[in-house]
Amino acid sequence: MPVAIVTGASRGLGLALARSLAGDGWTLVIDARGADALESARAELAALAAAGGPEARVLAVPGDVGDARHRHEVIRAAEEVGRLDLLVNNASALGPSPQPNLADYPLDGWREVYESNVVGPLALTQLALPLLRASHGRVVNITSDAAVEGYEGWGGYGSSKAALEQWTNVLAAEEPDLRVYRVDPGDLRTQMHQDAFPGEDISDRPLPDVAVPGLRRLIDGDEPSGRYRAQELVSEVVRS
Repeated sequence: MPVAIVTGASRGLGLALARSLAGDGWTLVIDARGADALESARAELAALAAAGGPEARVLAVPGDVGDARHRHEVIRAAEEVGRLDLLVNNASALGPSPQPNLADYPLDGWREVYESNVVGPLALTQLALPLLRASHGRVVNITSDAAVEGYEGWGGYGSSKAALEQWTNVLAAEEPDLRVYRVDPGDLRTQMHQDAFPGEDISDRPLPDVAVPGLRRLIDGDEPSGRYRAQELVSEVVRS
């Protein structure tokens, strides 16, 4: 059965996607910063994986993708399984909340956002490439409309996602035997979205599950490398 690394898989979109993969018998290597939440996710996903495939496993590696030692631990877990078909760089950092304007953005916080959203995912991808090349695998990098739109107060997060998008774009050109995607899941009802709008009611946003079918279309299908909006992919499936 196939093997995936999904970062930021203890909640939100990462957990929703991991549930879908586990239910189909994928073996998963998951990470998140919070060890307790990650262990709860691992137990849930392990039960789903066992039902989907008797040989499927779920390995949880707590830590921050911005930490070099942690990245090596994640890759060692995939090497223990023996293969890697999919890397989903979903974990990211919002930065200060409420979001400050660029004139007042603390530069130490800016660097932390870039370590989590740009440097960490690239470093993890570099480590994963030998395994991914062997399986002609896929890289899915989760981005945002803030990467292409000039939203007031979103300079740190948005510019980090723009940088993520561009190195993803270049990687697709450099690794033609892989499928390399940058995917905007749309506005979702997640903790990060709530943190971006403290005190506001975000109950009108859809749950992360709505983006999963679009992600699965990229993971399971034959779409070319490129930038996609997950919910538009779902709409295309419905129309067809």
